[in-house]
Amino acid sequence: MNTYSPRLARLIEALRKLPGVGPKSAQRMAFHLLDRDRRAAEQLGLALNEALSGIGRCPSCRMFCEDAACRYCSPARRAAGQLCVVETPADLMAIDAATSYRGRYFVLMGRLSPLDGVGPEELGLAALQALLDDGSVQEMIVATNPTVEGEATAYYLAEMGKAAGIKVSRIAHGVPMGGELEYVDGGTLAHALSGRTPV
Repeated sequence: MNTYSPRLARLIEALRKLPGVGPKSAQRMAFHLLDRDRRAAEQLGLALNEALSGIGRCPSCRMFCEDAACRYCSPARRAAGQLCVVETPADLMAIDAATSYRGRYFVLMGRLSPLDGVGPEELGLAALQALLDDGSVQEMIVATNPTVEGEATAYYLAEMGKAAGIKVSRIAHGVPMGGELEYVDGGTLAHALSGRTPV
């Protein structure tokens, strides 16, 4: 059994919180930063502190932003009358980079998962309802991941849109079942978005 000094143990444990990082990888990163690249470790710490203090969320779309004016909520995007609802900021970035879609977004920051304690409040669906009710949205595009939770979330969102009298569409399933939008190639993602179907 490895016994680390308290500070080293806290560093390794902090690194383990990153997705895909297990105990051995966390240990390897910690040792590398401490032994071989302390300057990079200082830069990492500074960049992380700056990001935590300077990056917030847009009150309208919930995407990460640094300024009061969110680039995804511009008047031109609003004029398009479309609202694409995604699970994560990474999904937003994937769609925006790979497609010609230039409407607005709404980032759920998750998906409905009652077993994990994630319900409508945690996803900001009251804010989404306000957007649907303000008259600026003619079409809501549901772009949740094709997982069990993503499909349940899509159904819930479709019911919200229909109740508000808004056209609701779902991205086409060129995306593999169980896949994550963040990792889908640009061509497949563009095809899935352009081939969306009414819900």
